[in-house]
Amino acid sequence: MKETDIRKYAALMKELELTGLEITEDNRVVRLERTQAAVAREPVAVQTASAAPSPVTEKQGDDGCVSVSSAFVGVFYAAPAENAEPFVAIGDRVEKGQTLCIIEAMKLMNEITADESGVIEKICVTNGQVVEYGTELFRIRR
Repeated sequence: MKETDIRKYAALMKELELTGLEITEDNRVVRLERTQAAVAREPVAVQTASAAPSPVTEKQGDDGCVSVSSAFVGVFYAAPAENAEPFVAIGDRVEKGQTLCIIEAMKLMNEITADESGVIEKICVTNGQVVEYGTELFRIRR
């Protein structure tokens, strides 16, 4: 793969706010990844080429909690990297737009953000777990 092609893919990653991209060409695989430090300098919403759907959030009864569910089928990651601190923990106060986790879907890293402010009441899945569309990820008490 030519350097100019790699630069084009890197620019595309920046434009679409992707943290990872894998390209297979002529039996060669090239994986591009941006570090958390690079991502922190830019807005933290990761989107695919066709605009990432927001997490499914729905009110849950009279307990004052809302459920944040997966908008993707993929792998749940609680932290930005293998040895990094998780984005959130039980009891943490989160603000609207704050990153809660990453769902890896088809080699794309999709950040799930809070639609509402509140306190993390429950984390419903474990790191590395495969989740389906609609799987409850978090319960946030408003």
